[in-house]
Amino acid sequence: MIGFPVGLIAANFGEWLIHKYVLHGEGRKKDAFFSHHWTQHHRDSRKEDGLDASYKVGWWKTEPRKREALGLVAIALAFAPVAWFAPWFVAGLWTHAALYYFVHKKSHQDPAWMRRHLRWHYDHHMGRNQHANWCVTYPLADYVLRTREPWADTADEAAARERIAARRAKKVAAASAEPLRPSQRPILL
Repeated sequence: MIGFPVGLIAANFGEWLIHKYVLHGEGRKKDAFFSHHWTQHHRDSRKEDGLDASYKVGWWKTEPRKREALGLVAIALAFAPVAWFAPWFVAGLWTHAALYYFVHKKSHQDPAWMRRHLRWHYDHHMGRNQHANWCVTYPLADYVLRTREPWADTADEAAARERIAARRAKKVAAASAEPLRPSQRPILL
């Protein structure tokens, strides 16, 4: 039975390693298999305050979601032979894989939920340093390896949100100050 929590812990450190060195390391190269993680997932999440619209459709409908789901299945299958002599350990790994899939999906469908329940993952996407806070499911490895950098509810986040709001207000004011083109003027009868 001790194998189950050991499997959960091992999977958390594996998640940290894969996220840091595969998805952000190799994935930053434009022609890499996992380049979508940086070029699409991070870009879209950052632009939409944590929302990634690809998580609103089935995993089989977008290439990045397929790769994420199939990657988790491949990892789970790779450990299947170990189940003969360490069934509880493998059960912990598989539980973690399922947990990862569902909480990651939920977090990018509902950013307010992510900010409340997966603050470390919100900090990963929205914080100043997107190369920190590598854990998605729970931040154990981030704390142990000292890569946890809080962002939400800090003075830095408040200042960043003020700058964004000021930029948006300036754009709205500039747009409303432009004179209407003839095609935009109301027709008076």
